[in-house]
Amino acid sequence: MTDELFSVKGKRIFVTGGGSGIGRMITEGLASRGARVFTCGRKKDALDSLVADLKGKHGFDVTAEQADLSRVDEVQRICARLSQLWGGELDVLVNNAGATWGGTLDEYPESGWDKVFDLDVKSLFFVTQKCLPMLRKTGKRPDAPARVINIGSISGIDYPMDDAWAYHPAKAAVHHLTFTLAKKLVKDGITVNAIAPGLFPSKMTAFMMPGGDDSAVAGAVPMGRTGRPGDIVGTVVYLASQAGSFTTGALIKVDGGSALGLL
Repeated sequence: MTDELFSVKGKRIFVTGGGSGIGRMITEGLASRGARVFTCGRKKDALDSLVADLKGKHGFDVTAEQADLSRVDEVQRICARLSQLWGGELDVLVNNAGATWGGTLDEYPESGWDKVFDLDVKSLFFVTQKCLPMLRKTGKRPDAPARVINIGSISGIDYPMDDAWAYHPAKAAVHHLTFTLAKKLVKDGITVNAIAPGLFPSKMTAFMMPGGDDSAVAGAVPMGRTGRPGDIVGTVVYLASQAGSFTTGALIKVDGGSALGLL
């Protein structure tokens, strides 16, 4: 019973930005549990490495293609490819693709603002839009809805002091868009939820963890450590499986208590 409740075996899942960081954790975690995963990203070498490892070495059902989702024409192309791959059906969409940009308040560039919002917010909306026909096709039963899972951040909840000026409001926009989409799509048999990760080792946070050593930042997390793959994968599996079929419009913090200072 427990296995069925949290099973993603056979589910067709699209993970954006799955070549590295949290996206790779999610892709590997879902594929290792029997899901059929399609992913995309901007860096071909990272995607090639992903497929060689997960499909070549382990035999998981993983397909990956290069795409720049900050461009709507690329979103259309990759979603058309996905529709062709799975006969126009999709069980779960995980909107993970994102970027950040740091700079001082006085000198923060327009290019940084545009890069972050184009990938973190605009692409999430248009990927979801282009995937709707596929999600609506599978989300026919109230007890087995299609799923959209958006990866936000606790940076969109708390009041960070670093200089990633576009990133924080972009993630807040992801959270708000999640709630709006959840209300709009619930009658279509589609749930929409968001996960707000805290500190996880990734390329985006590497500057805070030189040489992969997270000890300096782990002390700032109430639980005394940074995130591990199982932390984010477990939450995604819950939302993608039968266990999460009655959950929509939720924002789940996976941050070791980092946002508790706001309560």
